[in-house]
Amino acid sequence: MAIFRSARSEGPGYFATYLESRSIAWRLVPLDEGAPVPRDPRGFSGLVFMGGPMSVNDPLPWIAPALELIRESVRNDLPVLGHCLGGQLMAKAFGGAVRANACKEIGWGEVRVADNSVAREWLGELQAFETFQWHGETFSIPPGATRVLENAHCANQAFAIGKHLGMQCHVEMNADMVRSWLRGGAGEMRAAAGSPTVQSPEEIGRDLEARLAALHQVADRIYDRWTEGLSRGN
Repeated sequence: MAIFRSARSEGPGYFATYLESRSIAWRLVPLDEGAPVPRDPRGFSGLVFMGGPMSVNDPLPWIAPALELIRESVRNDLPVLGHCLGGQLMAKAFGGAVRANACKEIGWGEVRVADNSVAREWLGELQAFETFQWHGETFSIPPGATRVLENAHCANQAFAIGKHLGMQCHVEMNADMVRSWLRGGAGEMRAAAGSPTVQSPEEIGRDLEARLAALHQVADRIYDRWTEGLSRGN
């Protein structure tokens, strides 16, 4: 499995913990360090794209090859998973659009599981859960996909199409990542402090371990469903 990182602070986090606990092999592709995007996905069991502070609409040299790699993976029936920026990459690769959201979301907030059979395939009878957010853009639901998660501030929180899942929210967070983002994003948080969808560092850090433990239970469910589709590759 290949995990693509576009920013040093936005690695696989809890997803790596999940994979290692189940002895699932993975390899990091650090795009932020200039690693090339593979052209052929067939050497991997699946592809995972993590978050990042850039936009998928930015003229970065790795974005177009990443979009084509996602499309090639789908053509070869290899599962793709996206977190935040990764979900936006998937949406764009599948024919959707990425644009500014009505507001930034930073911090903890509830998302609802959509009322459809596809969402239940991924999340069972769960109706809502608290997750972590840090984004200013949003994706449209691409053609052929189904909305899986939603909330009041950003209607498209996750979509699925077959064995592929793109998420706007961050279910991969661990304590180190949260603390790192609070340090690195302090200026962005101050600039948006008047927004009701941007929490203070104190609120984000409140009951952090308990919140993460609950989030990881949901992440396990999502990742269990996604890993069912892995091929026998690396």
